[in-house]
Amino acid sequence: MIRGVGVRALLFVALLAALAACAGAPREQRTLQGPTALEMWVASVAARTGRVPTFDERSQWESQMDLRISRYLSQHPEVSNSPEVSNFSFLRQVGVGMSKEQALLLLGPPLGAVTDVAEIEKLARAYWPAIKAGGVTEAWVYALGWRLYFDGPRIVDITQYVERN
Repeated sequence: MIRGVGVRALLFVALLAALAACAGAPREQRTLQGPTALEMWVASVAARTGRVPTFDERSQWESQMDLRISRYLSQHPEVSNSPEVSNFSFLRQVGVGMSKEQALLLLGPPLGAVTDVAEIEKLARAYWPAIKAGGVTEAWVYALGWRLYFDGPRIVDITQYVERN
């Protein structure tokens, strides 16, 4: 009985140590789905005001976003039947295959845009070998470590790199 308690305690301590190590490590991912419009909007409000948006502010933002998406889809009927339309209109999430125009509508302007291959390589970090194979010509940098990579007008890759404190 005492031996079992000691093993459990040791496993618990090992688990806590592993969690602490993970918490200090940077988070890096390559994904087909990027940030949502809501995630980026909340981050921008928090950065500007030092607080999260109120219920009324969020309701107003959602109404405006619904209107912008509706206008976009009526002006681009070919998009209405595309596979990414549900991510665009319902989830409001950027994804591989979307256009620059759709990314701008959902996320707003990037914090920075890069066309220099050496700079794009720095942004892509460990994922550069896979990303350069996609013919990347431009990268956009967003808050929360998000990077969108374009080949012409289309998103071809998405990464996120966040330093942990």
